Amino acid sequence: MGTKTIKQYTLPSASLGNTRSLKVIHYGNQIAKGKAYIQAGLHADEAPGFIVIHHLIDLFDQADAENKIDGRIVLVPVANPIGVSQWRDEQLQGRFNFFDSINFNRRHPDLTAQIADQVKNRLGSTPQDNVALIRGTAKNILASMAPPDEAAALKHQLLLLSVDADIVLDLHCDYQALMHVYLGTPLWPDAADLSAQLGAEVTLLAEDSGVTPYDEACGRIWWQLAQKFPDHPIPPACLAATVELRGMADVSHAQAQQDAQNIFWFLQRRGFIKGDAPEVPPLPNEARPLRGVEHLKAPAPGVVVFLKAPGARVNKGEVIAEIVNPLADGPENRIIPVKSAVSGIVFSINTDRYARPGRILAKIAGRVPIKEKGQDLLSP
Repeated sequence: MGTKTIKQYTLPSASLGNTRSLKVIHYGNQIAKGKAYIQAGLHADEAPGFIVIHHLIDLFDQADAENKIDGRIVLVPVANPIGVSQWRDEQLQGRFNFFDSINFNRRHPDLTAQIADQVKNRLGSTPQDNVALIRGTAKNILASMAPPDEAAALKHQLLLLSVDADIVLDLHCDYQALMHVYLGTPLWPDAADLSAQLGAEVTLLAEDSGVTPYDEACGRIWWQLAQKFPDHPIPPACLAATVELRGMADVSHAQAQQDAQNIFWFLQRRGFIKGDAPEVPPLPNEARPLRGVEHLKAPAPGVVVFLKAPGARVNKGEVIAEIVNPLADGPENRIIPVKSAVSGIVFSINTDRYARPGRILAKIAGRVPIKEKGQDLLSP
């Protein structure tokens, strides 16, 4: 008999006659120790994750039928029912909430200070006991919250589903990009098997990106509490990662099946699914600091011609793109070169080819930090 169950969580209505809900699929014994959580579409206009989840459901259904689920696995196939309803001029616009223009993957609840206040006199000398205490406290804090609106309720419910998880994978994609992964610095190199299994050509590390994306709301608690209470053993108990499944147009069954299989093998190797996963493939590239990423910005308006594609290795000062302004006088003024300020790997470029001053055109992962601590490290 299978263990699969499906639950629906209703969000508070934001307007008359409209109510949205969140579908959540559970596998495994719900009192098992290990828990893995995977969601797709928090940025609702990023399609590849939906197809990967589709194929993961097939893989988990089969494993469940064969009694191979050895832990708890939670899937949220569409993590943002608000965003998938935001259409304008034949385009789905699911990155920012139409109501307040806040990015759906920013400003998630930061529970660290509240947890610290409640556990400071209760922590002990055993890592397992401290993990259980912190998770229980986090769930109690969340249970006491009253989110003020629909989007806040969505963020609250997603965190409730994952705050006690050992593994959290938030599936996204970039514009036109390589497979890449965002991780908390304290998780490296223990999480290298995730990047290696996925074939991530870029892995970006930060303790705090400054904007509390979903993965950090789940994972950052642990190393921040460890820093606050150095006399008590607190491990990084949640491997939380944002997985960028290449670019928005990278949607195919073949690619998604392989990505789903890689996630399945990763979880199998981590003990959530019975059986032997293949050997971990080589890590394509060593991790780099998120503070070393250059968000290459346009200095002028015009039309962009990229001279470098994702995957290109570039040197500091190398021309990455040209901005063409056909209104300028003289051939020397019609083209403005855009140069990299770092040596590194081009891992993302914008999909449309229009520039305005300050617009991000490309992202380049360098080896050396170029941003100060405390700066916001992610794009808007």
